[in-house]
Order: sequence, then structure tokens, then C-alpha cells
Amino acid sequence: MFVFFKILLEGFVLALQEIWGNKLRSFLSVLGITIGIFCIVAVFMMVDSIEKSIRGSLSRLGDNVVYVHRFPWDGGHGDWWKYLKRPYPSYKDFKAIKEKAVLADRTAIRIMLFGKEVKYKKNKVQNVKVTAMSHDFGDVFNLAFEQGRFFSKQETTKGHSSVIMGADLAKALFPSIPDPIGRTVKVMGRNMTLVGVLKREGKSIFGDTFDDDVMLPYNYMRRYVDVNSKQVMPLIAVRAAEEVTIDELKDELRVLVRANRKLKPKEVDNFSLNQVSLLNNFLDQIFAVVNVAGICIGIFSLLVGGFGIANIMFVSVKERTHIIGIKKSLGAKRHFILFEFLIESICLCILGGLLGILMVLGIVFVGNWIIESFSLVLSVYNMGLGIGISVGIGLVAGFLPALRAAAMNPVEAIRSK
Repeated sequence: MFVFFKILLEGFVLALQEIWGNKLRSFLSVLGITIGIFCIVAVFMMVDSIEKSIRGSLSRLGDNVVYVHRFPWDGGHGDWWKYLKRPYPSYKDFKAIKEKAVLADRTAIRIMLFGKEVKYKKNKVQNVKVTAMSHDFGDVFNLAFEQGRFFSKQETTKGHSSVIMGADLAKALFPSIPDPIGRTVKVMGRNMTLVGVLKREGKSIFGDTFDDDVMLPYNYMRRYVDVNSKQVMPLIAVRAAEEVTIDELKDELRVLVRANRKLKPKEVDNFSLNQVSLLNNFLDQIFAVVNVAGICIGIFSLLVGGFGIANIMFVSVKERTHIIGIKKSLGAKRHFILFEFLIESICLCILGGLLGILMVLGIVFVGNWIIESFSLVLSVYNMGLGIGISVGIGLVAGFLPALRAAAMNPVEAIRSK
């Protein structure tokens, strides 16, 4: 064991001496490994960061919630023309599900309007997204409040002029008012009473947080807009009751929506029942392709770097042939010589891998300073993967040169000088 660590230390020192003594040659050889590890780790880092952000956004949709919409979330095999002809979910669909579904715990409907103005005295914010929702929306989406509350049952049923705001919007309208609850604001030119401010969710890659949104009771908005219009993008969300599976709920919803739309038995559904798992499966396919693409790019770079390391190791063996002969004549075993050059090759590759990882860390630092929609994170696993690949390349690239050095005849090696 002591001898092994001695060989390891000697190989590491020789590798550093080789790099220092042949700076340009070593730099060009290590550069290929650096670029290869950078490509692989950077792609994995980017994919993991984006995937974490997206799946975090999707988690709010709930694993036990079914969404009635006209488009399928898994892409629907590309038959978009058929889906475009479908009607949006209607208020009648919502009422049918709300009144007749026995497997549902909560049923909510929401519509959205864009580009509206919200005003408080002289402060105003334009291009605000307005969401009108039924009473169960808060429970289905687990809305959390910084101040105030959700709409009461009476406010949603009778359509009171009450409003809820996201944290960023409230801050913009009430910069110097710590508690704005009860204030009167103008939404789309109409006076409304602020009853709640949501907790800040932070930026999302989809931009789907409520931080800059205004929320109104659904029945209030029914007086002023066509809630079944495609411009307001209606969506129905149904949460399953306890011990009810998603499939059971979907079966019941399919029957109820088909009956409400008076579809004949042989007619296909003109709606889609979506769930988070459909999006997760779709994302799995996308990220798998991106990972493969990143691996392919990295492999080409690693091949170039591997040949560079093999070349420098052959040159190193040639230059140290005399020393190898002396070591073998003094009793050095073949496997000692083999380990010595393998360790040197691995050290060169690890150096290249560390430089590649440092470059990725630089991108993470700069990216998090610039990007707001999601955070870049370089995991310990990806760093370990980069180092592991470096070690593997070092073993493969250095094996033949090390084998040639180990197989040398000591007499001929000494005479080579």
C-alpha cells in the first residue's frame, strides 16, 4: 500500500513536471479534455437547472388534479388542426362537473385577460394579467397569503367587487403602505376592494407565477366579458377526492363532459383531460434528447483530447526511456512502471477536467447574475461525473504508452541514451 501511494505521488509530481517543462504541448493536450468536460458538464448543468425549474413550476399544478382543456398536454401526436376546432371548456361544463361529480373534492374554473391596467391613486401598472376564478381555485392551487385572505363564499357566489393581488404588483401600487388591505383600487377602470396579497413566488421559467397578477371572483367577471370566449382561455381544474385515483376521476369526468356536450356514443371526445404526469413524461423525452446531444458533442471533444493525451504520453515515454531502463535494472516491476505512466495520464486528464468544471462554475456565477427566471445549479453529482469521465479518459489514453514503457527491455532502454 505504501509503495502504491509512493507511485501515485511520484506520478503526480512527474505529471506536473511534464506540464511545466512543456507548457505549450501540455496546454494543447489538456485543452481537448477541458473542452470535452466543459461541454458535457455544462449541458448536464443547464438541463438539470431548467428541468428543476420547470418541474418546480409543474408541481403547483398538483398530482391529483385533472384539467379539462381542448388541447392535450402530451402533444397529441401533432394533430393540431383537429384540436383547434375543439371548443374551450365552458361554464356549463363547469356547472355539470361541480354538481354531478362524486369523485371530485374540488372543482374550479378560471379565465384570464391580458394587458389590463390597475391603478391606486396616482400609481398605476399596465399590461397586468387578470385572472377570474371560482371559489375552489384557492384550494386547488394552494394559494398562500402574505396579507389578507381569499375570497369568501359570498364574495365569489354573488360576484362582489373584491380583488387579490400578487406580491410584486402590490409593492408597485403601494410602495409606502405596509398594509394595503381594504384599500380601493381600480381594475379595468372599476373600483374594487383589496382583500388579499399573495406570498411572493419568485420568477418562473414559464412566467406563470401570480406575483404580478390580479385575481377577481369569476361571477363578477361574468357581468362584463364572455366567459366562454376563446380570448379568455377558460380552464377547468378538478381535484380528486381522497383515495380516488386520477384514472377513476378521469373516467367520471369523461362521462359528465360528454353528456353535457351531448356527444353521441360513436363520436370522439372534443376535449382533453390532462394531468401533470403527461407533462412530466413529455419533458422526460425532451430532456433525454438534449442529454444525448450534449453527450455526443462532449464525446467528439473528448476523443480529440484523448488522442492528445495519448500523444503526449508516447512522447513522455520516449524521452524517459533511459530512466525507465535504470529503474527496471534496479528491480522495478513492470506493473510499477505501468502504474507510474497511467497515473501521469490520469493526472493530466483530471487537470483538464478541473479546468472544464471551473469554466462551468464561471458560467453558473455569471448566469445567476443575469438570469432571473431560474437558477443555474452545478450539482456535486455532475462535478463528480466530470472528474470520473476525466479519470476514464486518462486510463484509456495512457494505457498503450504505459504498456509500452512497462514492456521495455532494461538493457536496450539504458542504451537508448
